[in-house]
Amino acid sequence: MADERAGGTSGGWRAEGRRVLAVAWKDLLSEGRARANLLSVILFAGTALLLFAFAFGPDAQDLRDAGAGVIWLTILLSGILIFNRSYQVELEGGALEALLTYPGSRRAIFLGKLLANLVLVLVVESVVLPLAAVLFHVPLLEALPGVAGIVLAGTFGFVALGTFYAAISSRSRARDVLLPLLLFPMLVPLLLAAVQGTTAYLEGDAMGYGGGWLRLILAFDVIFFTAAYWAFDHVIGE
Repeated sequence: MADERAGGTSGGWRAEGRRVLAVAWKDLLSEGRARANLLSVILFAGTALLLFAFAFGPDAQDLRDAGAGVIWLTILLSGILIFNRSYQVELEGGALEALLTYPGSRRAIFLGKLLANLVLVLVVESVVLPLAAVLFHVPLLEALPGVAGIVLAGTFGFVALGTFYAAISSRSRARDVLLPLLLFPMLVPLLLAAVQGTTAYLEGDAMGYGGGWLRLILAFDVIFFTAAYWAFDHVIGE
């Protein structure tokens, strides 16, 4: 009996995993077919970095000091454009209700969309980080292990909350305005820790502050991902 229960649990997890991957693959396939959407986000991110570089002027030290903040601000603004499209395809095609009635937990929708959004944001970051290193004279290669840890941890928390609040705002006509209003206040602790951690590693982290900021980001990720995961079923069903 114990083996049967274990087998049933294992089969349930495998089925849930397939549902998560199916939702993620559907979203990524949709974005792949409409390449202009992702390209426009990447173009926006590059333009934002150029404008910030011109705004801070030619002084190399000023550019380095602003580098971490500009990187995260660019990621934040680019991510909003991606999150706003998370549920748009289903809503425009009237497929959201069909997706909700698909057998299995509705939380698989959240995990699938989180995974797809995470991939898309990481693609944008793969352009933002090297371009920022050039424009803002930041020693990205020397600080890569620490910066990569901060970026990956910060991106996960950012995408988890962005995917959750995109579900809340998706059915509103003013979702383009509502999503930033809901999301930005919740991201303040994450962004402060991410900017401080990134700055610490870019400056060599002589005092060892980077690890502390990384642990704070990971704690944020665990708390808010768990809350979003369990609340999603109630939010998406309303």
